Amino acid sequence: MNDNTVIKAHNLTKVYDGFTAVNHIDFAVRRQECFGFLGPNGAGKTTTVKMISCFLEPTDGSLEVLGMPVRTEFRRIKARLGVAHQENNLDPDLTVWDNLRVYARYFDIDAATAARRSEELLSFIGLTGKRNSAVDDLSGGMKRRLILARSLLNKPDLLILDEPTTGLDPQARHHVWDLVRRLKSEGTTVLLTTHYMDEATQLCDRLLIMDRGKILTEGSPGDLMERYEAANLEDVFLKLTGRDLAE
Repeated sequence: MNDNTVIKAHNLTKVYDGFTAVNHIDFAVRRQECFGFLGPNGAGKTTTVKMISCFLEPTDGSLEVLGMPVRTEFRRIKARLGVAHQENNLDPDLTVWDNLRVYARYFDIDAATAARRSEELLSFIGLTGKRNSAVDDLSGGMKRRLILARSLLNKPDLLILDEPTTGLDPQARHHVWDLVRRLKSEGTTVLLTTHYMDEATQLCDRLLIMDRGKILTEGSPGDLMERYEAANLEDVFLKLTGRDLAE
């Protein structure tokens, strides 16, 4: 793996009880790009991300993250990752501030550094005025931004966003998009899974379109639309599969 490659997968496969969720896929992610996985629910996107984040072990194939094999160096890899899960896993019994402060302990960040970093991140996501609020008092968009802030506490080399705007209204989605753009401009490599075509078009430098565990095609949004003579990414998927992405 060269210095410009953050993730490299070859023949990557995951099988659950005889079901192949990810089927012998190859891809590479470059430093400081937003790389996307686009596809319908059940395409294999989240399973792939869980292998990259060392939550699941591959069944077959090779996977290197930040120059290290996931099977043997998962602890070192996890220390350099930021992961914003699709589900809301904030602690409802803690304030906004304490959700950040307590999470910092998982990375052995000392109290003074955690406090300084938490202040920076609350400013970054626009929630400084909500620092003492209960999580349940936040809107859906605010919760997603807090999950994003928490994933940045350790200043990760690779940020993984799994369906980051699912269920959000358009204004909240655009706020999250702006934060992702800022992170990438500051040097963060971003891995994004989404089933929103407009989100992939707006954020991704390159992407894979997946279905039923396989990669159908790869390229920049513009290149894919030109290659398949399509008006948008949904049309690309339709031409490749004969079915709508929303199915």
